[in-house]
Amino acid sequence: MRLRRLVLLAAAALPLAALSPMGAPSQAEAQQQAPRKPPQPAGPALSASQRLMAGSPLNVLTTRAPEGARLAIARPADQAGSAIVVVPLRGRASASLPTPGESGAYELRLTRDQDGAPVILLRQPLVTTPPEATLAAPARIGRGQALPVRGIGPNGERDRVVLVPAGAAPDADGPSFFPQENVEATLDGPDQPGAYELRYVMDAPVSGLRVLATRAVSVE
Repeated sequence: MRLRRLVLLAAAALPLAALSPMGAPSQAEAQQQAPRKPPQPAGPALSASQRLMAGSPLNVLTTRAPEGARLAIARPADQAGSAIVVVPLRGRASASLPTPGESGAYELRLTRDQDGAPVILLRQPLVTTPPEATLAAPARIGRGQALPVRGIGPNGERDRVVLVPAGAAPDADGPSFFPQENVEATLDGPDQPGAYELRYVMDAPVSGLRVLATRAVSVE
């Protein structure tokens, strides 16, 4: 009885590898012998905001974009060859695109030509919210007096803050500045007294010129 117990204890102490069938590889050896798949090349990628104010610039970062690639903003149902905004990358990793001035659902795309026709490589949803702007300036100034102004809005590349006679057309000219470059500026006041209007004028794709905010200024 004592001898049988010693034999059982000795068998329990044997390593698992010793109990495996003759010649069968261990789990570690099997993993080492398994063929490794070569790393697959990663495709292009996009990085950009998916929601922003209509008319605002959309900054896009690309990774591994192929030669001849373009960035585009289109409506989701548009075909590959149809877009509202198209900006060629020309070897750059990033670009800034003007967004439509109308709020709604759009699509950011990475495209290129293939066999003579545009194809969509990547797409990402883009939602634009209604555009808004604010203006700050003195309500009254003297003739020829400098007018300190602050204007904040979508700050698109073609947006401007302009001082014009009250009731002038949306595209009327006057002392102005571009808020994308600086949201504050000092404008030359008119020499003629009267009622004037400080405006934030957005100029974006789809919407075109649109006055987003006004502030009355009296020149005395």
